[in-house]
This record gives sequence, C-alpha cells and structure tokens, in this order.
Amino acid sequence: MPPEAKTVAVSKTVMSRTMLPSDANPYGNVHGGEVMKLIDAVAGAAATRHARARVVTARIDELSFLAPVYVGHLVTAKASVNHVGRTSMEVGVRVEAEDMLTGTVVHVASAYLVFVATDEGGRPVPLPPLVAETDDERRRMKAAEKRRSLRLHRPRTS
Repeated sequence: MPPEAKTVAVSKTVMSRTMLPSDANPYGNVHGGEVMKLIDAVAGAAATRHARARVVTARIDELSFLAPVYVGHLVTAKASVNHVGRTSMEVGVRVEAEDMLTGTVVHVASAYLVFVATDEGGRPVPLPPLVAETDDERRRMKAAEKRRSLRLHRPRTS
C-alpha cells in the first residue's frame, strides 16, 4: 500500500543562523561552504519531514550565489519539497541575508537538491506523493518535473 499523500506545507522548513567571524575570510565575507552547509541542512530537514524516513543527498542540481554574505548577517534558509518521485524528491531552497542593524534583507542564494529516502540498510523506500495546493506550488512542481526530465536524459559520468 503506497504512503498517504502529503501537502507541500507539511514539510516546509526554515533555519536561521548569525554569521560569525569563524564563518568568514579575513575580509568579513562568509565562505560559500557555510551557506552550502545551511542549504543542505534545511533541505535535508524538509525532505525528512516529508518522507518520515532517513534521507540522503543524492544531488545538488543547481546552486546559485547571487550576493555576498557578511559577518553579522542573519542568514535564513527556507526549504520546500517541489516534486516527489517513487523514492526521490527535489527540494528547493531560498537563502536570504539580513543586516540586522539596518533591516535590509537580500536574496543571496538559491538551490535545488535531490534526496533519496532509505531504510536502515540504505535501500530506497517509497515516498508519499506530493500535493500542490497553490498556484505557486503547482508552478514549482511543473518546473521541478522539467528539471527531473533533464537530469534523467543527461549522460552519466563515471
């Protein structure tokens, strides 16, 4: 029996972190790897909430850095499941940085990650289908389906 369908809202996840000097280079620019780590963490949490199973990052399909992040910024990453296949799902993440002294918020990165749900032995397990309720969620699902199709038709590298 397949798992019961879940809405996008069920697994939406938000994480925030203040960037510290240890996260940056000597000039105060936060390392991209710190932002990537937050992206993977928030996407993994959203994927786990949807699957209610162990998940592993299978692919970072796209990651775009759009603006710098500086020490002292509050970085917030927002994740939601965009598309679900039989055992894998795409999670979209939007990252914003807030200068807490001025209140200025800037979109600094976006990413799409693919996760696979697994059992304790590392074997893929079926996922609950995804229900898109809003026009925005349906738009994201269609775009994710296109990205999935492109991924499946790409030649594999060894």
